[in-house]
Amino acid sequence: MLTLDDFKALESGEITKQEFFKTLETKIKKEKLDEVVYDLNYEKQLLKLQAELVNLQKWVTKHKKRVCVVFEGRDASGKGGAIRRMTEHLNPRSNRIVALTKPTEVEQGQWYFRRYIKELPNPGEIVFFDRSWYNRAVVEPVMGFCTKEQYDKFMIQVPEFEHMLYEDGVILIKFWFSVSKDEQAKRFESRLASPLKRWKFSPVDQEGQKRWDSYTYHKNEMFGKTHTTYSPWIIIKTNNKKEARLESIRYLLSRFDYEGKGDSGTEILPDPNTVERYHRTIKQNISYEE
Repeated sequence: MLTLDDFKALESGEITKQEFFKTLETKIKKEKLDEVVYDLNYEKQLLKLQAELVNLQKWVTKHKKRVCVVFEGRDASGKGGAIRRMTEHLNPRSNRIVALTKPTEVEQGQWYFRRYIKELPNPGEIVFFDRSWYNRAVVEPVMGFCTKEQYDKFMIQVPEFEHMLYEDGVILIKFWFSVSKDEQAKRFESRLASPLKRWKFSPVDQEGQKRWDSYTYHKNEMFGKTHTTYSPWIIIKTNNKKEARLESIRYLLSRFDYEGKGDSGTEILPDPNTVERYHRTIKQNISYEE
């Protein structure tokens, strides 16, 4: 069994990497070695990228930038896990996570965007939206939580709303976390099997698999009508959660020229095999999710 002393010895230089891997081979099954090496490399890369995020946050605070990062995607696509890794080491005074519950009766009678506007970033702040106003583009019409009139009005207004944010200096980054149907089903099963994750599973999740095609249709409608030059959609392939976390951080970092960029010594540019920009020229009946 690997112990903390083994890792400390590697970190301090008491043993070489070659000696460390020999220890691994003797203490774990050979077929698990690649998995352990992958996980070690992931943790190493994550720490370096998190250090870059700290530098980015300092720059955002210093220059009074307003950064809004929207995470959208099907249930169990890994949005929450990615947000947790992004914010883990950030100063809580200048970053927030917004995950709104269903609107109250009063909010239902207000302009749809109002409850989101009050959550937008202040100068010097980064705000992460775990789902956003785009609930009305996909989840609500699929689940019957809004009328066709409300949906149609939203789809007309949202590009104008985001253009106003752009003109006012808000830096908006929109991620779509893309997961395959089979992988989503596996993650649902994992949630139900774990007492610590069971709270994440809801009746809406159950319907997600049944209404997969409807989700796909509305997702593609959303991309086609709300992907703009000033507010593009960035697709993150998330069947591999760890890879998705690293690459979404890399994309976020790549958008800014902050002081100390690259000081951690890790790759900042995202992998195009995992991260891609939505293109309007793609036929609407082609799904990003396999």
